[in-house]
Amino acid sequence: MEYFDVNLDLTDEDLALKEATHKFAKEVIRPVAKELDAMSAEEAIAKNSPLWSFLQKAYELGYHKMLLPEQVGGMGLSPLQASIVMEELAWGSFGLALQISVCSFTAMGPVLIGDEELIKEFTIPFCECTDGSIRGCWGATEPDHGSDLIGMGEPLFYEPGVRCNCSAKRDGDDWIINGQKSAWVSGGTISTHCMLHLQIDPSKGLAGWGVAIVPMDLPGVSKGKPLDKIGQRDLNQGEIYFADVKIPGKYMVVGPEMYEPVMEGILTNANAWMASWATGLARAAFDEAFSYCKERVQGGRPLMEHYSIKQRIFRMFARVETCRALARAVANLNFSIAPAFAEYSMAAKTVTTQLCLENASDAIQLLGGNGLSKEYLPEKLFRDARTTLIEDGNNEILARHGGHNLFHTYPRSRSSINRIR
Repeated sequence: MEYFDVNLDLTDEDLALKEATHKFAKEVIRPVAKELDAMSAEEAIAKNSPLWSFLQKAYELGYHKMLLPEQVGGMGLSPLQASIVMEELAWGSFGLALQISVCSFTAMGPVLIGDEELIKEFTIPFCECTDGSIRGCWGATEPDHGSDLIGMGEPLFYEPGVRCNCSAKRDGDDWIINGQKSAWVSGGTISTHCMLHLQIDPSKGLAGWGVAIVPMDLPGVSKGKPLDKIGQRDLNQGEIYFADVKIPGKYMVVGPEMYEPVMEGILTNANAWMASWATGLARAAFDEAFSYCKERVQGGRPLMEHYSIKQRIFRMFARVETCRALARAVANLNFSIAPAFAEYSMAAKTVTTQLCLENASDAIQLLGGNGLSKEYLPEKLFRDARTTLIEDGNNEILARHGGHNLFHTYPRSRSSINRIR
């Protein structure tokens, strides 16, 4: 169905962008996502997988560079436009929306630190790529470390006894990397480059980390099997191993002295994007239930004529609008100021992912037995939605960190805001 947008100030450009992205989501993403969901993790990345045609079409249309500024070849979207695009992509598939977004992570790193040499080496070629052959991934999570990596400000984050699974040591002007990243690295086994988080100074524990750009074709880099999971099966994830991998010093883009604020910024951005994707998924669940209730007849009349159905559909509708309002407001805030307010992104992520799960669950309930069948979309939406409560920060851990921020930063003052847009 065509979903009404309550923002009456959308420009013709905004509406055209929304329409074009929805068309891509409906005609390209939905069919590919369904195919990939039915495949094994290995089949999904095999040479003849529809994943590759999807990526090529997404790159041809420029969606891989939607988060990058115009001056380096990106789409140069406003915060509102970025939120609109992400919502529409995730309406097609949450997993593929995340996949195309994570491809840009190593291209964004040089832009965030303003390194012109690295922008020329990594960012501009990525933006100019039109065939999907340059793909980034975010190598943060480890076998022994996940949600504790976002414990900035907590005592554990600075505990020197905490050892990590991936580390780097100086070797003259270079760095030598050893260790591994866990099976939850999004885009990990299909990436050509990695934005790699690793420990540099063990005496500082988790605060002694850094971030490096690592080309995946370097000697010593290897990849594990793609992860088989219940939800977001169309999103490739898998382990990466590093054995005496040598990178030049310039590829270490963030050191321990800046790691904490950089990690806070990355988490803030990722959570804001998660909120927009969750909005798209919540809307997809509403659409499926709404259409079904108009057609399905029970008790001699369409479901839409039953009082209880009207109430449940309305609650689903209200959740979508809640998600959209919060996601857009947070995107507008945190992509317009520096430093951003992490607790707002965390609030958006935790609230919208919970609401999208509730919508997906209600869609199954409204479809009854059909809702459990793979012939219908809601069962996939439910599996995908359940995953969102864990990825990019477990919701309980994010709430803890958000609460920590509130106690240590409030009350906020407008005089402290530095507008960048």
